Amino acid sequence: MTADWRPVADLQQLQQRAQLLATIRRFFAERNVLEVETPLLCRATGTDPNLDFFTSQFHNPPHKKDLFLQTSPEFAMKRLLAAGSGSIYQICKAFRNSEVGRFHNPEFTLLEWYRVEFNLQQLMHEVAELLMTLLSGSMPQLSVTQVSYQQLFIECTGLDPLCFSRLAYHQFSKSQGHPEADSLCADNHALWLDFLFSHCVQNAMPRNSICLVHDYPAIQSSLARLHTDDTRLSERFEVFINGVELGNGFFELSDAEEQNARFEREIAYRQKHGLAAVEKDQLFLDALQTGLPDCSGIAIGLDRLLMIASDCDSIEHVLAFPFANA
Repeated sequence: MTADWRPVADLQQLQQRAQLLATIRRFFAERNVLEVETPLLCRATGTDPNLDFFTSQFHNPPHKKDLFLQTSPEFAMKRLLAAGSGSIYQICKAFRNSEVGRFHNPEFTLLEWYRVEFNLQQLMHEVAELLMTLLSGSMPQLSVTQVSYQQLFIECTGLDPLCFSRLAYHQFSKSQGHPEADSLCADNHALWLDFLFSHCVQNAMPRNSICLVHDYPAIQSSLARLHTDDTRLSERFEVFINGVELGNGFFELSDAEEQNARFEREIAYRQKHGLAAVEKDQLFLDALQTGLPDCSGIAIGLDRLLMIASDCDSIEHVLAFPFANA
């Protein structure tokens, strides 16, 4: 049976998307943040072992080679920052392989922006301001909550995310009906944190609140700076509404040598676990070597944001042509 040719999202959803994009552009124009475009088809991609990517082949000799659909425009945008662009934002498509479901579509719309000379607290304030602007009509009682990752994790699980005990993590996950966690995560602390956070912490977050979770463990932050006063923590935050993750923000790492070392560790992890091989983005590293200004940045999934704004229970309802109908 063939898929229905008609769009899944109705006209009201399409109009709401257009209004959302217009409001975002107005928000940044009022703050003199420059809208930019960068390539989505590139010769390098990220090394993050948690992200799968799409590849394509360019067939024109002598330039024949594999290319990648970007999981994020981050590296190219940071090259613009290093070249002196000032604060910038981009609304674009991003692509992640093997992700489809209630909150995932392989092709999705991303808002990514970088604020030069902003610390993480300033960026969190701007994120909350933007979301309050976008959701004021559909969620008039929306509030803002800030909480550290460690505090929230302990409140929800009784476990300290900075002190790894496989036995304690396994006993807790088993008590919550997730005995499979031990075989999935084994001795990988970062995997345990991801599993427990997504299964046991997100659902316990406050309702009708923009929840800004900050100071993530350093082992979960490939592109963020470490805290100068506690290197177990990174200058990273995530934003959630009703337990749904919307965005991931960093006070951006600008040390090219440290970034290269992190890439090397992620590539080694990929090789050890039989994941698809990738190469480091040397142009990005060259840009860091030249000098990235102090800045904070975040990427927000706009399809998920539309889900929340329209009170839909699946991402496909806000997409004209989701994966099954593309």
